[in-house]
Amino acid sequence: MISRKELLFQIVLHIIVLLFFSFDRNEETISFDKALFLLYYSGATVVVTYYLMPKFLYRKKYWQFFLGFAIIVATVISIEELILEPLMYPGTKRGDNFPGIYISLLGLLPVMFILSGCKFGWDALQKQAQIDELETAIQESEIQFLRSQINPHFLFNNLNNLYSYALQNSPKTPEIILEMSGVLRYMLYESKEQFVPLKKELEQLGNFIRLYKLQIEDRGVVQFEVNEIEEDYKIAPLILIVFIENAFKHSQSGQSSDIKIDVSIKVENDVLEFHCKNNFEVMASLDTVAKGIGLQNVRKRLEILYPKKHKLEIKESANTYDVYLRLELEKA
Repeated sequence: MISRKELLFQIVLHIIVLLFFSFDRNEETISFDKALFLLYYSGATVVVTYYLMPKFLYRKKYWQFFLGFAIIVATVISIEELILEPLMYPGTKRGDNFPGIYISLLGLLPVMFILSGCKFGWDALQKQAQIDELETAIQESEIQFLRSQINPHFLFNNLNNLYSYALQNSPKTPEIILEMSGVLRYMLYESKEQFVPLKKELEQLGNFIRLYKLQIEDRGVVQFEVNEIEEDYKIAPLILIVFIENAFKHSQSGQSSDIKIDVSIKVENDVLEFHCKNNFEVMASLDTVAKGIGLQNVRKRLEILYPKKHKLEIKESANTYDVYLRLELEKA
């Protein structure tokens, strides 16, 4: 079924071709004879563009397409020379004589090639638009899938910590539950959009860090610095949280004291620079922590949401894990 846009495109195209090929420069008017033959040629081209091309050419059945095209060309020329011209030019050289296949093709093929070529270009543009729409849908589905994995990952890590505090009857257990519920509320309900306000994300980042600081207690020092952000920017939600969660988990898995975690965020010239550094003690199980599902997901999300607009560097030394992320932000 032809769409309205395509119908309008075909009407405009045929009018342009009709005016171009049927205009008589000597008479400075439209030649009725040429216009009639052009309409005849365009009718034959419709069979090519709306039957042969989708049935054979687009399905890579090239021999069938070219054979069908040759049959249509031969049929058009035969009807023109044997029926139309004798009726329109009786008793004349044009009506009584066949000028030759070469002359006939010169009149027919340019019109068919132009009309068919424009139809082919239109179909190619529509197909590309469908591919782009499909790729967008796939990307959105993939992003939703990756984000859906973040919440269970966060929940799993924190429930383990919460369980240990509950066993110890720690007085901080209710506070941890309260902070945890606030972060989960943001993850589940307030971060469904592809991009969220940067200030809102940083606010939740602070809540997230306070949640983990409650678990560290006096076993270490956590620094969190954010420079003043004057402009309103937007950022993909839950990108930065993954690195901070990994830093806390990484440090706590290998040591029980002298934990040091430094997080700094600044925005200058529409560029966010995120720096997260933590210390750790080497253990056999830490490689899994440092390269877990959270980091894999965030790398993939960055590739999808910030193509060629981010730089992620992760450096690991003897006892230090250092993450640097540079993001080109867009204003809200």
